Amino acid sequence: MGCCSGRCTLIFICTLQLVLALERQVFDFLGYQWAPILANFFHIIIVILGLFGTIQYRPRYIIVYTVWAALWVAWNVFVICFYLDVGGLSKDSDLLTFNISAHHSWWSEHGPGCVRREMPQAPGVRTTESHSYITVMHSSTQILVALLGFVYACYVVSAITEEEDSFDFIGGFDPFPLYHVNEKPSHFLLKPMYLST
Repeated sequence: MGCCSGRCTLIFICTLQLVLALERQVFDFLGYQWAPILANFFHIIIVILGLFGTIQYRPRYIIVYTVWAALWVAWNVFVICFYLDVGGLSKDSDLLTFNISAHHSWWSEHGPGCVRREMPQAPGVRTTESHSYITVMHSSTQILVALLGFVYACYVVSAITEEEDSFDFIGGFDPFPLYHVNEKPSHFLLKPMYLST
């Protein structure tokens, strides 16, 4: 595999995922979002495992990373649905904090701009002032990078296993093995010599 191969691309994607996950972890800690904190923690561990597997040519670790990438996409789709109030989910619920604290996403409490304004809202009217689009943007970025990681991880696993299958062990599948018995007798065979004293 060359330097510009899928392996190097997967190393770059895993490094990018680590940076994005650490950034997300910081803001989830600021907002006391305990479910995302745990998900990010597992994500960081599995991405490090996938990075190690890619560097060390360990396809089993990369397969674990691949399975996690699919689960990570599902988690981020849930987060997007949660913050967009899709399917009976409500961003005002304490679901992501495990009902331990009354905090919400750091972005919804301290979004862009220095002054936080509370606008009276009529019942049944939704405003566009919520900062949930920032969380949706974070999750969308995570989905995109995870899908790229999934595709390249599948490619790297197939390339590594193909290389392992084509490797010739000593005396393995070679039609003319290194250690073979001569079929016709040779006059040059060594015979034991007895010395008489």
